[in-house]
Amino acid sequence: MSQPPIDQLVIAISSRALFDLAESHRVYEEEGLDAYQKYQIAREEEPLQPGDAFSLVKKLLHLNDLLEQSPVEVILLSRNSADTGLRVFNSIAHYGLDISRAAFCSGDSPYRYISAFNSHLFLSTNGADVRQALELGVAAATILPSNTSAAQQDLLKIAFDGDAVLFSDESEQIYKHGGLQAFTDNELEAVDRPLSGGPFKPVLAALQQIQMAFPVGEAPLRTCLVTARSAPAHERVIKTLRAWNIRIDESLFLGGLDKGEFLQAFDADIFFDDQEAHCDSARNHVATGHVPHGVSNI
Repeated sequence: MSQPPIDQLVIAISSRALFDLAESHRVYEEEGLDAYQKYQIAREEEPLQPGDAFSLVKKLLHLNDLLEQSPVEVILLSRNSADTGLRVFNSIAHYGLDISRAAFCSGDSPYRYISAFNSHLFLSTNGADVRQALELGVAAATILPSNTSAAQQDLLKIAFDGDAVLFSDESEQIYKHGGLQAFTDNELEAVDRPLSGGPFKPVLAALQQIQMAFPVGEAPLRTCLVTARSAPAHERVIKTLRAWNIRIDESLFLGGLDKGEFLQAFDADIFFDDQEAHCDSARNHVATGHVPHGVSNI
């Protein structure tokens, strides 16, 4: 039986998020553009080492091997020129990644091509580019440096914060301006009113659609909500996801506990959060993307 059609999840990623370009970037910073170009061209047959988002991309692309359709496409967006970017494309071929579309912008920001490629998610190490993508209405995150090893299981596991990531920051604004009691009172009063969607709502919806293409219980993909909320503020979140008709596999209501160890226990391939303090903790345990969106980032 053929599978129902799946709307493709398109992910745009920078070369520095996909590969470890730290040494190359050092050459650029210390010796200038000409030295950088010569450095890359001299090493264009030498594969780059995987970057912080490499494992995530590899597992996402592997989903295409398991289904009749190809539910995921990855686009490379790079500040390299095509000339210096040849090493990046050679590295993509070396690792067998099915990435064929790219934009090389010779030093300019590639964010303007995000919408042209119909991207749903943009991952980069450049915070300014990420903010511009979010302003375009595209989910985006700054991939932070991490010394953690990639999750080893075959399952792809993606974890999200709630407010200002999956949901809007409407409740977080009340917390920031009025404190915990005002936040709690508002969530109790609005318990039956679904929260508005945040930048990553479409990404979660697309991931669920991919999950539904597999037999029940056999999807090689799990999602997790990891939020500082606790009872009684949990109820509005549950009812919001129900109203959206979106199921999430695991939900952790931590009541302000540090998220890092819980993310390690979930064995996340990546975690997305809007608050830098949470991201700094999380990246000691799992690959982490900072979402510079909402009241916490003003």
